[in-house]
Amino acid sequence: MKQNPITRRAFSLSSIALTAMGLAGFTLTLAAQDVLPKTAETFDVGENKAFLYAAPEPAAGKPWVWYAPTLKNLNPAERRGYYETFAKAGISIAGFDLGEVRGSPASTAKFTLFYDAMVKRGYSPKPILLGQSRGGMMTLAWAFRNPDKVKAWVGIYPVCNLASWSLKSSKPQTLADFAMTETELVANLAEFNPIDNLKGLLANKVPMFAVHGDKDNLVPYDLNTKILKERYEAGGGSIQVKIIPDKGHQVDPTFFQCQELVDFVLKHSK
Repeated sequence: MKQNPITRRAFSLSSIALTAMGLAGFTLTLAAQDVLPKTAETFDVGENKAFLYAAPEPAAGKPWVWYAPTLKNLNPAERRGYYETFAKAGISIAGFDLGEVRGSPASTAKFTLFYDAMVKRGYSPKPILLGQSRGGMMTLAWAFRNPDKVKAWVGIYPVCNLASWSLKSSKPQTLADFAMTETELVANLAEFNPIDNLKGLLANKVPMFAVHGDKDNLVPYDLNTKILKERYEAGGGSIQVKIIPDKGHQVDPTFFQCQELVDFVLKHSK
């Protein structure tokens, strides 16, 4: 069927307009990527180094995600889906390199110095803590000792239970951090184990989220996130858990591009 010249002209103009809008959106996306910091700002806190990827346009209250573990550097490359989304939402990401610590009171006190430095820089006094693997123990240990300073807690196959993991696969690092013998630490485990010290977090209604693979042999789900979930829910706490079928302790998009994790952080950063 022959098109009316006027209709044809209108269609052409609409196509041009839509193309222009698409190019404009693409340009804005590129521009947004260009302003994201490519390298971290570093600063010293005591004898240790902190790393900060500051959001180009911080959201109200300067929210931030405290990521652990941070060793030598905080590289967002494999977590690009999180990093770019958070940065564009005005959420900064920071971490503190204490080496291979495991949540002792002494290392927790050093983490507090980092927290104080971030607050002095104008960042929110209630960060969202995100612990990956052993970073789960680092962040949970700080959280249960400072429950009034935590906005929310997130774990990626996190270590939650000292008895199930830290005393086995990394016993030397754990005992060195606590400056105890194995006998001494086991005898006082309930004092230091995060899953035995949830009352403060429950009282402060700190929401939690974790993603964990059901084939994780290094940090077994049943001995870590499952226990945390059961005990937190039993105390009336809010905790969401996403179990990834047939995945272990690995760098995988199902963990590092988890939409539920992104949505949780965005929701609680406000």
